[in-house]
Amino acid sequence: MFDWIGSFMERTGYVGIALLMLLENVFPPIPSELIMPLAGFKAARGEFNLTLVVLAGSFGSVAGAVFWYYVGRWLGRERLKKLAARHGRWLTVSPQDIDAAASWFQRHCGKSVLIGRLVPTVRTLISIPAGIAEMPLRKFLAYSAVGTAMWSGFLAATGYALEDQYRNVAGWVNPVTNILIGVLIAWYAYRVITFRSKDG
Repeated sequence: MFDWIGSFMERTGYVGIALLMLLENVFPPIPSELIMPLAGFKAARGEFNLTLVVLAGSFGSVAGAVFWYYVGRWLGRERLKKLAARHGRWLTVSPQDIDAAASWFQRHCGKSVLIGRLVPTVRTLISIPAGIAEMPLRKFLAYSAVGTAMWSGFLAATGYALEDQYRNVAGWVNPVTNILIGVLIAWYAYRVITFRSKDG
């Protein structure tokens, strides 16, 4: 995987870094924990400029986040409430839960997006509730850009500093990601099993 990513970057440069990070957000076949440390390593070897690497990665990542933001806007609160009324157990929410969550998100949307963009797995999902809550696009972009630049910068700088050991970055981050995915699956299963409709 590293060899393929490296070859793709060599052929496409900064545009390729941005494209990989966009794809990682829209449909994550390649995690950012592989892309950005490798780009940072190549910057350390003089093949790229580290600042431009972070900018390219951040641009692609934010573009992917915008895609999911508009999925949330298209879905909307009312449509989601209708789905919850019909399939509440499998969505693990009732229409009242959606109203409460949307109200909470509207109060804390900035912090939620900023912090969410720094957390593996959550960093992609956080865009959907932002869209559902109709968070203003400019505000969403601002908080997403800051959080994304911090995450991309951290990964790229770590790859830059480690140089030949850049592959270790994925080894450190992946267990955290796997734990988060496991927790989310367990939480979902618990919610399905214990779900009780507030209407009945």
